[in-house]
Formats: sequence, C-alpha cells, structure tokens
Amino acid sequence: MNTRNEAMGFFDSLVDKVGNAIGMDLHAKLGEQLQTLLQPDTIQAIVSKADEAGLGDKVRSWVGKGENLPVTPDEIRNILGNSEVQQLVAKTGLPADTLLPALAHFLPAAIDKKTPEGEA
Repeated sequence: MNTRNEAMGFFDSLVDKVGNAIGMDLHAKLGEQLQTLLQPDTIQAIVSKADEAGLGDKVRSWVGKGENLPVTPDEIRNILGNSEVQQLVAKTGLPADTLLPALAHFLPAAIDKKTPEGEA
C-alpha cells in the first residue's frame, strides 16, 4: 500500500472515531454536502474561485487526469469563501475546524471522480 492510501485510510478511520465520539455519521454528513459541491456549475465556480485565490493549479489538478495536488483546510476556506463555509457549517452542524480538514481530504478525490474526462 502506498503512503497516500495509508494516509487516506488513517484519515477515514479518524473521521469515523470523531463521528462516533460526537454521535454522528460524519461520512454521511460530508457526503450529502459533497454532492452539492459536485454539480458541474459548482465545480466551475470552485475553479474560478480557486483562480481568484491563486490556487487554480491545485483545483485544476483535481479536474485533470493527473495526480491530485493536496490542499490545506485554509486553502479550502480561501477557495470556497467564508459565506460558503458558514453555509456548510449550518447545513452539516459540524464546526469549521472539523469541516475544513474533512473537505481538504475528500473534495480533491470527489472532484477527480466526478470529472473523469478532465472537465466538469
């Protein structure tokens, strides 16, 4: 198993443990909100916002066919914007300190899977 898969497995395990500790299925909560972020228009908006934040290369790597570049929770906040983050916090009931690292982990792979041909 490569290091990236090990890290993803560790993160998934951590998400499960945190979810169990607070009595909620974080994967389900995040999955619901990821679906809203994976609509073609929303992916295009994310690419545009990433360009404005100077992070377009990272997001384009998720849409493209190559390796997905990693992103930090702060970069996710810069890409989505504070108002979108606050909406996601309200919809999921998760604090931003939990939500942003989870999105930093799941969003690149989710966008990559949603754009197999390299376009939204």
